[in-house]
Amino acid sequence: MAKLLELNFLTATETPVKLTVDEPREDITAEQVESVMQQVIDSGVFVVEESPLAHIKSARIVERDVRALLTR
Repeated sequence: MAKLLELNFLTATETPVKLTVDEPREDITAEQVESVMQQVIDSGVFVVEESPLAHIKSARIVERDVRALLTR
């Protein structure tokens, strides 16, 4: 089963931004995720349409089970 960590932010102009991480650790905690998200905001590395990330919106782990029916 494939897992994905979705980190959802809002920019200073309230534009939603989603960053994703493939195969997050099994033992990751909400506190760790919140801390890292705040570090991302504080770094100012990501700017969307001249607006930096400003707020944490949410985070979630998404699990997918993919079953191939036909490949060529």
